[in-house]
Amino acid sequence: MTSFHTLELSIDAQGLATLWLNRPDKHNAFDAQMIAELSQALEHVRCDPRIRLLVLRGRGRHFSAGADLAWMQASAALDLPANLADAQALAELMYRLHTLPMPTLALVHGAAYGGALGLVAACDLAIGAQDARFCLSEVRIGLIPAVISPFVVKAMGERQARRYMLTAEPFTGERAAELGLLHETAPYDGLDAVLARWAGHLLQNSPQALRACKQLLAAIAGAGDELRHYTEHAIAAIRVSEEGQEGLRAFLEKRRPHWQEHTA
Repeated sequence: MTSFHTLELSIDAQGLATLWLNRPDKHNAFDAQMIAELSQALEHVRCDPRIRLLVLRGRGRHFSAGADLAWMQASAALDLPANLADAQALAELMYRLHTLPMPTLALVHGAAYGGALGLVAACDLAIGAQDARFCLSEVRIGLIPAVISPFVVKAMGERQARRYMLTAEPFTGERAAELGLLHETAPYDGLDAVLARWAGHLLQNSPQALRACKQLLAAIAGAGDELRHYTEHAIAAIRVSEEGQEGLRAFLEKRRPHWQEHTA
């Protein structure tokens, strides 16, 4: 089994793999190492014929609080080509998760902000705590939820995605279920029981048929590389823009960005 610094991957006798985000001291926030390790772990899962179901979840208090502050600070200093490479790495992670041949299920508790919400949307199925907190917070700091947007729009629908991408307002697990982002909610202490029930259903199904069904759904959806490349360039460009730089600096310095100076 591959060893990771920011993740844990286990596989049980039934073929259920659990991939844990494992930076609890950082609320499982993304950095370059976690993104790279997630892509590596997903490739390992893809190639393991024993695995029939992948569950993605987080250690500690939160599923994932989004981007790591130190990583964001480093990103603020990157030029456009470096930002593009950064965006491509995150996009590769999202597309690897979305295109895994076996079913994927996100189990969410605590916070799932920014790119973490993208991971949830990129999974086939999602269960969450009723009091989980979700937010597409990027525009608040001068950025956009670019590479995760195709998955978020598919999961929530365009109309609701417009609201939460443009307002950056947080919402609960119960609201996430109303929007279609989550398929079911439960109290935090009941999540494992719900997971066991869902896994029980999925593991009774033909592995070959499940993989063929995912191929069918991918063919129907038909999203191609053009959209992916657009989103990668969109986030890279706005990160190096004047307001993108101001937003990141303000966030890291714990002050208001200039566009909020005259708002309540």
